[in-house]
Amino acid sequence: MTPLTWPERAHPRGPTGCSGRGIDVAGRTAIGLDIGTSGVRAAELVFGKSGITLEKFGQVALPAGAVRDGEVIDVASVAEAIKQLWAHTKFSSKKVVVGVANQKVLVRAVSLPAAPLDEIKETLAYQVTDQIPMAVENALLDFYPLDEAEEGGRQVVRGLLVAAARDMVTTQLAAVQQAGLTPHMVDLTAFAVLRSLADNDSLGMGAPLEALIDVGARVTNIVLHQGGVPRFVRILQMGGQDVTDAVADRTGSSQAEAEELKRELGMSAHGVDPDQMAAGRVMEAAGKAFAEQVRGSLDFYAASPGGQQVDRIVLTGGGSRLGGLAEALQEVNRVEVTRGHAFSDLTLGRTGLTPEQVQFVEPAASVPVGLALGGVA
Repeated sequence: MTPLTWPERAHPRGPTGCSGRGIDVAGRTAIGLDIGTSGVRAAELVFGKSGITLEKFGQVALPAGAVRDGEVIDVASVAEAIKQLWAHTKFSSKKVVVGVANQKVLVRAVSLPAAPLDEIKETLAYQVTDQIPMAVENALLDFYPLDEAEEGGRQVVRGLLVAAARDMVTTQLAAVQQAGLTPHMVDLTAFAVLRSLADNDSLGMGAPLEALIDVGARVTNIVLHQGGVPRFVRILQMGGQDVTDAVADRTGSSQAEAEELKRELGMSAHGVDPDQMAAGRVMEAAGKAFAEQVRGSLDFYAASPGGQQVDRIVLTGGGSRLGGLAEALQEVNRVEVTRGHAFSDLTLGRTGLTPEQVQFVEPAASVPVGLALGGVA
């Protein structure tokens, strides 16, 4: 069984393209595989002494229902899509890092008695029994330490507890293995987003608090960090497909028609004809509801012990292409919203993509790029 594990730091990129963990990764290759609700996508990175190259990137759509809210339902269909992806993109290896993010993954801030990290992980199941809504024997657990402090007269390690349902991870890995690939690490998708987008020039508590928001079809990852150090993670069960569904339901359009309207109009109530105006109003309402959900998560962190207001939001993910979404997030949360660029620190290799295609796929590439960045151990 592949363990739920990730590198010691959430942002492995150093200024020379090495891992930032004292390990020379020059000459290594890593592939990140993202199994989303609407499709599978993968990125292959080559690590050199002067930087990191995006060597290959590809994506293949999934049949409706094969993955539900980020969880693999139809193993055979997902495996077939992955096979098509590998056949079409010609990745150099079948060894991959796989990400998980759905309703069966929990990330929670906890304080545990101070001890070496190996000891903490060995006893984790006994220490967090009452802190997760699932039986520990049915969960894969990990702990990401942040800092040490004194609480109630004792030394503790404060950090992020991650719990993932074992059956969910097993099913996802079954699809990967049925496609003929070898998953060598299971990573938290939120940490992948952090690796691909975080600005880690200044580290620790003195850095600005930034919210990275990766909007998928049905799942949105929210990661708050300071200088690449994660402070808060929340997984929302909503995304771009929910907007498409709302348009289809309210206007009587097919899914294809609703998707086309979404791409054409964005969150605009102004259209050429009444049908478009109705669709625009639906998307405007759905986008604002999403922005309110994000605000609820950010307010929750701000109100928690040691929490604070975010300084900036960075928006990414395929669902972030919805016109007007960034503006809605900025209006509701009253902070600057910028676009994330997963390729900004990468050299583009012979990807086979045109400049226009690179620009289009970049928002959806944050997760597979981040997974690959974490796969050089």
